[in-house]
Amino acid sequence: MTERPQLYSFRRCPYAMRARMAVAVAEVPVVLREIVLRDKPEAMLALSPKGTVPVLHLPGGDVIDESRAVMDWALAQNDPLNWRQHKDDALIDLFDTDFKHHLDRYKYATRYPEEAVDVTEQRAHCVRLLAPLEARLTEAWLGGAAPAYTDVALLPFVRQFRIADIAWFDAQLDLANVRDWALRFLDWPGFVRVMQKYPLYLDGEQEHAFPPPTEAPPT
Repeated sequence: MTERPQLYSFRRCPYAMRARMAVAVAEVPVVLREIVLRDKPEAMLALSPKGTVPVLHLPGGDVIDESRAVMDWALAQNDPLNWRQHKDDALIDLFDTDFKHHLDRYKYATRYPEEAVDVTEQRAHCVRLLAPLEARLTEAWLGGAAPAYTDVALLPFVRQFRIADIAWFDAQLDLANVRDWALRFLDWPGFVRVMQKYPLYLDGEQEHAFPPPTEAPPT
C-alpha cells in the first residue's frame, strides 16, 4: 500500500476527523496510519516536526500537514457531492481561531494554570460564537439538505464543545438548532464511517487501506 499517499491520523482529533471525512467523501485511496499523540512515530516527525495530525505524505514526496489543506487536496481529486461550493472560509477561520481558543480553555482549563481560566466565561464565549449558526441553520445543514465542506470543518469542534458537558449543552433551548445539527452529525454515515477504530501504527507496521467500504459497520 506504500505507493498510495500516507495519512497519519489520530481518531479523536477534530482536525484529523475533518481531513478523513474529506478523503472519504472524495473516495481517494490512502494508507491510514493511526497514531496516539503521546507516542508519535519517528516516521511522522521526520515529515512534520511540529507533531500534529493530520499529516499527508504524497508519493512524490510532498507533505501536507494542515487539515484544511488535506481537505482541499482530497476534494481537488474528486468532489462528487460539490462540497467546495459550500465552503465559508471566513466562518471556518473564525472557528479555527476564536472558537478553538475558548473551547480549549473551557474543556481543558487545567492546561492553562497561568491564565486563571474562568470556565463559565470561556463557555459563554463559545456560545456567543455559536449563536449566529443558530439563526443560520434553517435547514438540516449549513449547506442545505446535506452536509458539505463548512459543516464538516466546524462540527468536530462543536462535538468537542458538547462533550465537555453533554447534559448542559443538550438542554440549551437557545441553541436548539445547533444541538440538533451536532446530534445529526453524530449519526451521519459519513462521520460514522471515518470513526472506525484501527490498530495503532508502529514505525513500519499496521497500515490500513482507507477509506473503508461504505457498508462497513462501526466498531
